[in-house]
Amino acid sequence: MKRRIVTSSFILIAALLVLGAKARSEPATIYAGQCASCHGETRLGGTGPALIPETLGRMKADAIADTIRNGRVQTQMPAFAETLSPEDIEALAAYVKSPLGFAPQWSEADIAASRIDNPDYRPANKPLFAADPMNLFIVVETGDHHATLLDGDRFEPIARFPTRFALHGGPKYSPDGRFVYFMSRDGWVTKYDIWSMQQVAEVRAGLNSRNIALSRDGRHIAVANYLPNTLVILSAQDLSVERIFEAVDAKGAPSRVSAVYQARPRDSFIVALKDAPELWEIATDPDAKPVHTGFVHSFEKGMEEALAVEKGLFARRRIALSAPLDDFFFSPDYSNLIGSSRDGDRGVVVNLHVGREIAEIPLPGLPHLGSGISWMWQGRRVMATPHLKEARISIIAMDDWSVVKTIPTFGPGFFMRSHDNSEHVWADVFFGPNRDVMHVIDKQTLEIVATLRPEPGKTAAHVEFDRNGRHALVSLWEDDGALIVYDDKTLKEIKRLPMRKPSGKYNVWNKINFEDGTSH
Repeated sequence: MKRRIVTSSFILIAALLVLGAKARSEPATIYAGQCASCHGETRLGGTGPALIPETLGRMKADAIADTIRNGRVQTQMPAFAETLSPEDIEALAAYVKSPLGFAPQWSEADIAASRIDNPDYRPANKPLFAADPMNLFIVVETGDHHATLLDGDRFEPIARFPTRFALHGGPKYSPDGRFVYFMSRDGWVTKYDIWSMQQVAEVRAGLNSRNIALSRDGRHIAVANYLPNTLVILSAQDLSVERIFEAVDAKGAPSRVSAVYQARPRDSFIVALKDAPELWEIATDPDAKPVHTGFVHSFEKGMEEALAVEKGLFARRRIALSAPLDDFFFSPDYSNLIGSSRDGDRGVVVNLHVGREIAEIPLPGLPHLGSGISWMWQGRRVMATPHLKEARISIIAMDDWSVVKTIPTFGPGFFMRSHDNSEHVWADVFFGPNRDVMHVIDKQTLEIVATLRPEPGKTAAHVEFDRNGRHALVSLWEDDGALIVYDDKTLKEIKRLPMRKPSGKYNVWNKINFEDGTSH
């Protein structure tokens, strides 16, 4: 009898230990107690960012665990190393990378309710700094979620300010260069007054967003959303909602919105659907001519879609594709766009005037068309694109869409940049053992004339030129990184500014004037 009692006691103690361990390691309970007050009960964000796979992107569980353990410097994110066990931290990191299990919604009322105004904002009548306002850079530092306003003549910081977690898609400038608009992965659109060096306001236009575009007249902001499946158009003046498009194709099937672009000469937005074989063109001109809202499309033999007509501001036109396209490049006059196919071995050319595909380009190795650039070569306009999976750069003639040259590189690349006043194209490698390499290519010979290693063993990426095309700025893409300024003619380094994983850098003049050689 005594032996049975002792055995039962051991069983009871073991069971209690198991239950206790389970309770301590239950990630949903830990999240509710430690994280929900900042990140929202449903993980969709609050004062802190949304903690869902779509927002966290490629951030690995061990990196998330490190953030939970040690906190994040210069933010409200505390360290939990003394509060949670190592097992709880690992479980929590895996939990926030898991899918939500439901389809969240975000309405016009939700967007309006999310608005945050800066009570201390005071507009200035002129810039509160001495630098040329047309030769400024915004440098996005992803290491600690800040941005630096940089003087593009002296290459000296003017201001440094915090941003939302994980900015995505590149900031956009108002046509006069005074305001800049940022967007984060979890849908926050922030308006910042460069002259006053102050945040104006922000709203959350989606739950997981891809990028924004600003209309030619600077009045409208389009936000491309993965969650929910919407394209949201905001007033650039006060960030109020002007229209929400539910992303469904001509058959009524839902789709994520993968990107939106400003087609400046067309006074329109071009919208890419991730899951549907069509594009949208949305007018940003109040006097836009009537367009069909759909295209004739046979769903079954003998059945056709009825066509409706819209005109004026935000009139929508659909363009049918043979398959969904990603990662667009536009010709300078925006008559043609080139998108990459989902199989990653070709580019598809769509003429926006006639509204159909007109050519295919063999481009194996997943071309990164979004960072492609164009220039004049031997009397012809050519475009160049790096490839994400192959060590090559493709040069394509834009009159007949032929590949005129393939340039071997030290590895797959991500970004390319040039300037109309520069003789060079700068292209990074970014992936693989040679990620520290920057190739410099002559725009007329189409040959690599120099291969630079700004810092051996550290990633060099994302070149941008100053307003005049005299200097190329390179990111040392590390947490203890730097912004490195090169003379484009001598290819010599002239300055190095320490920064926290500087990513994109965006020159006001180049962006608002759609300078040849920069991304649009």
